[in-house]
Amino acid sequence: MLPNKAVAALLVWLLAGTAGAEPVSCMSDRVVFQTPSGPVGVSVEIADDEAERAQGLMFRRELAENRGMLFIYDQPRTVSFWMRNTLIPLDLVFLDDTGTVRYIHRNARPLDETPIPGSAIGDPRPERLMVVEVAAGEADRLGLAVGQPMAHPRLPQDRAALPCG
Repeated sequence: MLPNKAVAALLVWLLAGTAGAEPVSCMSDRVVFQTPSGPVGVSVEIADDEAERAQGLMFRRELAENRGMLFIYDQPRTVSFWMRNTLIPLDLVFLDDTGTVRYIHRNARPLDETPIPGSAIGDPRPERLMVVEVAAGEADRLGLAVGQPMAHPRLPQDRAALPCG
């Protein structure tokens, strides 16, 4: 049985009807989320190898609005993050291999080494292909929610919920 929040998020996603979404213009240093208010872009640095993913946003003292880091894995996997040596609070947006937001961890505490799982308890598909980190509060400010699609050229375009045009 899914928690009430997960059921509500699933209903929102199903009612939003992301199938057949119009393609968006994609750039390698930008992600685009489709929100109820329209497309929202975030400029991103890419972390797509072990060393870059391990470093992440460690030791940064600030992260501007509409900026973040996109973690890309070679294939979907179960992921977990922590905030070791990370000096600023972050929102972590976890995406599946279609680019659909599956889980958002808001306001991760600086320097906290408690594992942050990439999925909600009971998620039947906990594997993630990408994770976007933004400053704490940005997920809410941008209107991000579970079930929304994200576009990026590194997503498998044949499965992308929001393909690149």
